[in-house]
Amino acid sequence: MANINPQYETIAKQFVDFYYQTFDADRAKLIDLYRPESMLTFESSSVQGAQAIVEKLSSLPFQKVAHKVGTLDSQPNPTGGAIILVTGQLLVDEEQNPMNYTQTFQLFPDDKGSFFIYNDVFKLVYG
Repeated sequence: MANINPQYETIAKQFVDFYYQTFDADRAKLIDLYRPESMLTFESSSVQGAQAIVEKLSSLPFQKVAHKVGTLDSQPNPTGGAIILVTGQLLVDEEQNPMNYTQTFQLFPDDKGSFFIYNDVFKLVYG
């Protein structure tokens, strides 16, 4: 039986705000949002596990980053979590021209009444 969370849109908005604020300030602090079974696919390269994901994000070749969310769509998933699709723009370091991106998150509930990222797929959009 599906466990649909009627608050999925609120959960998605709060999560996205928190995720990008944390990412832009200190990527290493994202580790608590992932679990050993979590997977990140970043520009077609996949890693699994919280530690490996944060190492990948921390090794990206920029110091400063600012995400600007353009759209956020979400749907409930049968675990009580949500799947979230974000499109937006990001500025890195001193670059003046923003890059377009899309990112999809699948959130699962944890045993503490919160949520963790089970799937995270990021892609720059060229063109």
